[in-house]
Amino acid sequence: MPIDPREPDPAVPDRADPAPEGAVRPPRGDLPLSGPPTGPGPATDEEPGPDAASGPAPSEDEYTAELQELEDRWRRALADLDNLRKRHARELERERTVERSRTAAAFLPVLDNLELALTHAGADPGAIVEGIRAVRDQAVNVLELLGYPRHAETGVAFDPARHEVVGVVQDPNAPPGTVVEVLRPGYGDGERQLRPAAVTVAKRE
Repeated sequence: MPIDPREPDPAVPDRADPAPEGAVRPPRGDLPLSGPPTGPGPATDEEPGPDAASGPAPSEDEYTAELQELEDRWRRALADLDNLRKRHARELERERTVERSRTAAAFLPVLDNLELALTHAGADPGAIVEGIRAVRDQAVNVLELLGYPRHAETGVAFDPARHEVVGVVQDPNAPPGTVVEVLRPGYGDGERQLRPAAVTVAKRE
């Protein structure tokens, strides 16, 4: 039987008919095929990192050599520091020895005058008293030259930094809080104080 050209041939499937469920649809000519792009486009390869531009990584021997150099420098620094500490200790001990010698030498004339006073002890008792007083004044002068002036003033206001109270007395002639009597002189000031003066202070009303 002849087929009308206007009627579709039942043996040729219509492209508009949907594919049966589960069947794979054949590729169409109007759709782009999947796959890597063939034309020009953005580069997909990753750019090299900073490590690639810096060249090959140092070898283990180079790391070992650098570590050895740092360790040698550290040991030399420790040795220099130890030598500096020892030299400073020697210089400090030398300065102390010189200072002790200077102080002892300053008191040699005091000892000479004491021996001279003892030599003439039987001649004149009055001269002995004057000689001892002169030796005392000489020793006080030596201490003052060393930076430790003598403090034995009365009638001054009590200063806890320079005075040590050993008694409080009632004295109508002395203002309250002033030094009435010095029982033991003090020597030095501030941080260079050998000892404070032991004093009695007028009682406050």
